[in-house]
Amino acid sequence: MHHAFLFLLLPSYLSSRNRARRRQRGDLLRATMFGGIGLLVCGALFGGSFWLTWQLGRYAELGDYLLRLGLSWLFLVFLSFLAFSGLVSALSTFFLSEDLRLLVVAPIASRRLFYARFIRTVGQASWMIVVFFVPLLMGVGLAHCARPAFYLTAVLTLVPFVVIPVAIGSAATLLLVNVFPARRARDILMLTGLLFAASLVMLLRFIRPEQLLQVESLPDITDFFATLQSPVTPLLPSFWAGETLFASLQGGRDLLHAGALWTTALTLTLVLRAASERWYFTGYSRSQEAPKARFTRLRGLDRFVRALPISSIRRQLLIKDLKVFLRDVSQWSQLLLLLALVLVYLYNFRVLDLERIPYMSGVVKNVFAFLNLGMAGFVMATIAVRFVFPAVSAEGAAFWIIRTAPISLRDFLWSKFWTTIVPVLIFTEGLTVAANEFLGIDPFVKVVSAAAVVFMGLALVGLATGLGARYPRFNAENASQVAGSYGGVAFMILAVLYIVVMIALVGWPSSVYLWTRVRSVPLSLAQQWMIAACFSAAAIMSLATWWLSMRAGVRALQDLDRG
Repeated sequence: MHHAFLFLLLPSYLSSRNRARRRQRGDLLRATMFGGIGLLVCGALFGGSFWLTWQLGRYAELGDYLLRLGLSWLFLVFLSFLAFSGLVSALSTFFLSEDLRLLVVAPIASRRLFYARFIRTVGQASWMIVVFFVPLLMGVGLAHCARPAFYLTAVLTLVPFVVIPVAIGSAATLLLVNVFPARRARDILMLTGLLFAASLVMLLRFIRPEQLLQVESLPDITDFFATLQSPVTPLLPSFWAGETLFASLQGGRDLLHAGALWTTALTLTLVLRAASERWYFTGYSRSQEAPKARFTRLRGLDRFVRALPISSIRRQLLIKDLKVFLRDVSQWSQLLLLLALVLVYLYNFRVLDLERIPYMSGVVKNVFAFLNLGMAGFVMATIAVRFVFPAVSAEGAAFWIIRTAPISLRDFLWSKFWTTIVPVLIFTEGLTVAANEFLGIDPFVKVVSAAAVVFMGLALVGLATGLGARYPRFNAENASQVAGSYGGVAFMILAVLYIVVMIALVGWPSSVYLWTRVRSVPLSLAQQWMIAACFSAAAIMSLATWWLSMRAGVRALQDLDRG
């Protein structure tokens, strides 16, 4: 009977098994696409760790020192992510899961319920980290010709390593829920986690590892290594895990740090169980009584939208969409991480020194300009699949209000388009113009890139809006499920094809124009016609994608309404 808590895990296992057995439209396409991407990422991680470890092996003691330091840094980074992942996962599994309404009142011992929920929390919080760890450690082991005991040690090290931060995160969640309402705590944790991720991305970039490749910075390498060594402290589990694996890699055993990992993990689990038995029911009760948090009444937004020269119907739809978006912290807070990535992206262009290439700097700059245009297109596609494509599905069970209201479905869908096209264009246009300004490219390419972004924005946002109306999922629990559906995968495939064709149609005539300028020869009549034809084809393709997608979306909604 002391293993009875394992039966509480059966519903999760059975639901996952049934979901895998149930075949839906697009399952094979999604599995092929995401499975292929996952294999490519794992292969890249394995190849990178194998190559780096092999190169470090050529430098004897210095290589061992860098490998030892690298293992500690690797565990330190994943330790931070595990802690925040444990915070968010514990809030869902312990307090906001739907099946808790039955389990809490069932005749189940509190400690058995705790163990079942905690195992589920550890699994949800750490599975992705473990997937990343496996190819990395396999690459290190194979490059170092490690013994089979190394791989067994790796498994015995990962288990307590993932338990420690998840237990700490779960304890913080238990404390937070007993202080704040659970739904408000979820918003706080989501915002804090994204701020942490954005700060980590910017910190890793501002360390500027590229200075190792500059000869004039060699005197500063000692200070650079000292900076890397400073966060690696013997008091953290990341250091214990790194030391345990490094000792096994050398053919030895580090029982001290391995024992520290296991005793800390077991102690934290027992302490968390005692705290859960004391305060869990109180926190769970508060989570059921607390209403959802509101962002603000947003009266200033009402005044702003009323000043826009649009019809009354579209004005009310726009106000509704903006308020729903801003009141959902899990939606708008994701833009903070995207903003941090964009700042790092622009910073890379700011510090990029292409003048070191004396004869090819102009050519390389313009090549980077079209790479930047492609990146802007992929940023637009990412924003569209995450925020634009689920816009219709986000109405959920309340879509019947739109169907019965005195509002045409055409106005409804076009409102979704105009709500998103303006911020998407402002964001990506600013990204493109700023990056091109840092590069110092030719003015002609600047104008072409700025114009191309406008057409790409119309096409990609229109395509996402139309396909989102054609393949809605009103029963989805969140926007991520909608984005990963058959329609979302189809949109990403079509978006990538469109971006590739668009870059080809814009890039080839621009390169012809720049090449004639470098050679100081005029454009021939045939070249002028080809340039005009390529630019016209790009514009027509973009406008046709935009208009036909929106028409198809409106027609799909009208068919749904008649059905």
